[in-house]
Amino acid sequence: MIGRLSGTLLEKQPPSILVDVNGVGYECQAPMNTIYNLPDLGQPIILHTHLSVSENAHTLFAFYSLEERKLFRELIKVNGVGPKLALAILSAMSAVEFVQNVHEGDVNSLVKIPGVGKKTAERLIIEMKDKLKDWDVDGRSTSNKSDPSNSQLGNANIQEAISGLVALGYKPQNASQAISKIDGDSLPAASLIRLALKNM
Repeated sequence: MIGRLSGTLLEKQPPSILVDVNGVGYECQAPMNTIYNLPDLGQPIILHTHLSVSENAHTLFAFYSLEERKLFRELIKVNGVGPKLALAILSAMSAVEFVQNVHEGDVNSLVKIPGVGKKTAERLIIEMKDKLKDWDVDGRSTSNKSDPSNSQLGNANIQEAISGLVALGYKPQNASQAISKIDGDSLPAASLIRLALKNM
């Protein structure tokens, strides 16, 4: 299983991207939310990946954040939802919006996604509600908080950095998303804010 790529972005033709890793080009499918966060061509990049194996193809899906990949993996477990539809869902809305729609039982918002009919939307809400019960309203899984390999939302520095971005005029949701994309739980709040502003 290929779980992570660290290399140089060579091509960006949504939904496909090409990443060079030590001379080997990995072609990946990525949701639009990930593509929006990609750097310019030729720049270094780290992506979290999921390898989907079928009779006809081996497809590598790439995600900007661990939370997005985790949601993708939960989506493809739903009856009738394959990797392509899961990719469409994560392209149509952010992980935060999807989690909120599921918690609120908002069928109308889900049926606006290409390929999602009313029955599929209702199935998503029913089957995903329990799977997402441990997710905060900002789209992060609370189970990640105890995992030292992931960002810990409860970390005082992270909370301080989010508050700092809000004080600068950013919405709490956007501030939380920006901080969650930074791999540095041990960084002081000031450094987290600088990196978040640079990415934003």
